[in-house]
Amino acid sequence: MVAQHVGIDVSKDKLDVYVHPAGRSLTVARTEAGLAELAGTLQDVSVATVAVEATGGYETLVVYGLAQAGLPVVIVNPAQVRQYARAWGKRAKTDALDAQVIARFAETMRPEVRPLPDEATRHLCGLLDRRRQIVSMIAADKQREHVTTDIKLKKSITRFRRALEKELSRVDADIDGQIGLFPEWKAQEDLLTSVPGVGTVTARTLLGELPELGRLDRRQIGALAGLAPWTRESGRWAGQSRIGGGRARVRTALYMAALSGVRYNPVLKRFYGDLVARGKPKLVALTAAARKLLTMLNAILRSGQPWKERDAHVPA
Repeated sequence: MVAQHVGIDVSKDKLDVYVHPAGRSLTVARTEAGLAELAGTLQDVSVATVAVEATGGYETLVVYGLAQAGLPVVIVNPAQVRQYARAWGKRAKTDALDAQVIARFAETMRPEVRPLPDEATRHLCGLLDRRRQIVSMIAADKQREHVTTDIKLKKSITRFRRALEKELSRVDADIDGQIGLFPEWKAQEDLLTSVPGVGTVTARTLLGELPELGRLDRRQIGALAGLAPWTRESGRWAGQSRIGGGRARVRTALYMAALSGVRYNPVLKRFYGDLVARGKPKLVALTAAARKLLTMLNAILRSGQPWKERDAHVPA
């Protein structure tokens, strides 16, 4: 039986599905009943990959619903799919056509099907995401408070900011409780925070958003975080190496930790200082420090031993 690649274009209310190379199209509701119908249909097909395009959260129900049905589900990057469509010569864009493009993309690129985070990890990620939202709102209200001259408006802003701060305390307590439920998470958090420059927020972000940490080699983990440099060269022309892609929340957390690390972590401080002394721009040096920090953290979780300066000299 020929292996089939399934592409799913997700919208708020429905799923457009295309099975390639069978050439079969169908549409189901983005509900549990619709997913059950789709899973039943695909059970009779030799499915190699079910590719779902990331759509800002609407895909979550789809991915976990089909994975629970035992189907090989993978989330694909929308930008990569559109680039593939342009290379294929498909300029038109409809939901049905998008599903077909996703299916063909899955057949050509063969994206790796990775284990999905369990329910506890997804809950932790949700709490961390909510914490980021509240922190962002508090920062915005503090800025409004500084520039507002109207007394009544200033009082309103202050009341709302204080309510947000109380909610932030509640969310932090919920995160503490979630971490406390799992001794392995608590042990990993202690290992990560043993590194100077790495605080609790960074450690928990890595636990939730990068569960592969400590299980992959330095190149693989760097690529997942979007900190692995890629080179641009052509003939005699050599462009600058750049980073991109990966998990933006992880990369942001590592940048913030690196900013602290180049001041208080002796290994990162020397590494960063050497790069700047050699003429590297400070932002480039900071990016390299964030990548080195990630490599150190990966090695620490693999070894199960807390940070020691004499053992921290790992390749960046």
